[in-house]
Amino acid sequence: MRHHRASLGLHPLAPVHDQHAQDGQQDLFWSRVRTTLREPFAEFWGVIIMILFGNGSVAQVLLSTGQAQGAPGGNGFGIWALGVMLGIYVAGDSGAYLNPAITFSNCLYRQLPWRRFPTYFIAQLLGGMVGSLIVYANYISAIDHYEGGHGIRTVPPATQATAGIFATYPQPFVTKASQFFSEFIASTILMFVIFALKDEANMGLAKSAHFFPLMLFFLIFGIGACFGWETGYAINFVRDFSPRLISYGLGYGKEVWSAGGYYFWVSKKSPSGIPMVAPWLGCMFGGFLYDVFIYTGKSPINSPYMGLSHLFHPRQEIRRKIEAEKELHMV
Repeated sequence: MRHHRASLGLHPLAPVHDQHAQDGQQDLFWSRVRTTLREPFAEFWGVIIMILFGNGSVAQVLLSTGQAQGAPGGNGFGIWALGVMLGIYVAGDSGAYLNPAITFSNCLYRQLPWRRFPTYFIAQLLGGMVGSLIVYANYISAIDHYEGGHGIRTVPPATQATAGIFATYPQPFVTKASQFFSEFIASTILMFVIFALKDEANMGLAKSAHFFPLMLFFLIFGIGACFGWETGYAINFVRDFSPRLISYGLGYGKEVWSAGGYYFWVSKKSPSGIPMVAPWLGCMFGGFLYDVFIYTGKSPINSPYMGLSHLFHPRQEIRRKIEAEKELHMV
């Protein structure tokens, strides 16, 4: 078990100290699987919860349009923030990243093992797909009714389009530059504030771990209120790509990739790939800004040549990492 966890970049000793691992359950096959993949499972289910609340709220608001009795949740504003908060509670054991760009930035700036990234990324991607399938299964009859017939599936800017339940589509008048900037600045703010909330030297907010999900609720709510209208504020690759892929397979067709002037896809017609690229660049830039101007802890930015020493003196950096890992295991 320890060997398998180490190969995935997961801490090999973490499950040993779990109080639930002392009652003999670890001898069961599924218990061993669960213990080995506990963090990826947490990310998987955390993303599912996030998508269920987020896409579910969009579906209910859209599909109840025009009815005397609208959606019980009002206009659905802020439910994505609720989904993120609850997803973090579910995935707390893994770090609750729920977003590949955030995971990547933590690998880049906060010493999260790089070997852990592919495992988390796959778990997050699959979680987005499963969550989207559940939402679709729940609302399939309502979608048929709203679209005007069984099996009819349309994509914005069609009048009765329902593809927006699953993925983001930009306003038709917004230029490519504005689309990219909207996603980029929203993702930058997201990562910048998350690093601030996790910084123990910054008002001690990190010590109040139980309040972190609530703080993320306000953060996502604020980003949606200020930067959500033009593009739908994907700010998360798996929040957009996974549901988009599922909607493509469920009959919405290739238009899910080409809508909005190839808003999503990186092609010769449009080299932007905005919700696919901007969240990664924005989160990396947000982490960079925080570490340059505020963070005083261990970070490549606070190392010689702002981390470029890894390129100039790779052997020396490898030795430092090996020594640090040895000290960690000795403690």
